[in-house]
Amino acid sequence: MNQSRRIRPRSARSIVTAIAAAVAIVCAAIGPHPAWADDPNAVVATVGDHKISEKDLDAKVKPQLDQMRAALEKRVDQLIADKTFDLRRQTLESMTNDYLIEQAAQRDKLSADDYLKKEYAGKSAVTEADAKKFYDKNKSAGTAPFDKLKPQLMEMMNRQALLERLRKEAPVKILLEPQRVALNSSGHPALGGMNAPVTIVEFTDFQCPYCKKTEDTLKQLRAKYGDKIRIVHMDFPLPFHSHALDAAKGARCANDQGKFWQFRDALFADQSKLAPADLKATAKKLGLNTGQFDACLDKAKYDSQVKSDQAAGEKVGVDGTPAFFIDGRPLTGAQPASKFEEIIDDELATGGANKQASVR
Repeated sequence: MNQSRRIRPRSARSIVTAIAAAVAIVCAAIGPHPAWADDPNAVVATVGDHKISEKDLDAKVKPQLDQMRAALEKRVDQLIADKTFDLRRQTLESMTNDYLIEQAAQRDKLSADDYLKKEYAGKSAVTEADAKKFYDKNKSAGTAPFDKLKPQLMEMMNRQALLERLRKEAPVKILLEPQRVALNSSGHPALGGMNAPVTIVEFTDFQCPYCKKTEDTLKQLRAKYGDKIRIVHMDFPLPFHSHALDAAKGARCANDQGKFWQFRDALFADQSKLAPADLKATAKKLGLNTGQFDACLDKAKYDSQVKSDQAAGEKVGVDGTPAFFIDGRPLTGAQPASKFEEIIDDELATGGANKQASVR
């Protein structure tokens, strides 16, 4: 396992505690009215003879603050769930590793510490040259000098090599399951074969800047994993984006003519051109049958399907875009490629195809 990505159980627990404290602070900050306000009738603005009080202001912003609080609490709940799974998974791996070493030590009639000392000094032990080679390959700007890291690095590499040998004698299976949601994405535009081991479902909004930002990440993932992943598009146009719904329906009309992904790329390339007239111009530029496309868009042929996607997203907790489900495992926001890779690699290593069968 990549040691650099491990979180010590104590550290992970601290993260969860910090998250809980942070949400309490933020929720207090966006509460109905700050505790320091002595007089809710205090005037905060005037328009001629008209006065606007603190109470008037609070009443106006309360619905938005309630929405913000609900969204924040939902996101924190998800983050805590993710961190809790990470903590349980890492602790479980540590328990299996400790058991392997304890059993091997008992066979040699040694304590665990003496057994490790013997193995680390044996013929199969990692050499300083091995450690230096690993260091040179993985070092980056700011990395401490090799001589300072050598003891910890050699211990880590020796332990990892030992565990790999012991696992060949007694294979380890981690059966702990992460949180997954059942999500029916059949019939939606997709890149990659139906039999790809890992499926990534994306709820997106064509007017969302964060969705556009994630396009490069998805391309990186496709370049790295090829036919091992399948990317499925689902719509979640946000109500405050004036042309997101138009764009979603336009992309579906383009899909009728087999050019969904080209149309999608064009929309994200220039998010200022999402009004109906712009969508029709894009269709013409891409060589679509404009008569067929225009009629599809004008008649709102796919209005109900787009709204059905929104309802499906809301049912599984989507409240913003982009929102991803990797074999049913949620990942929210414009995350770096490394976040996707952690989950994808885990799914590939533990049989994502079997787990995903119920949510394709």
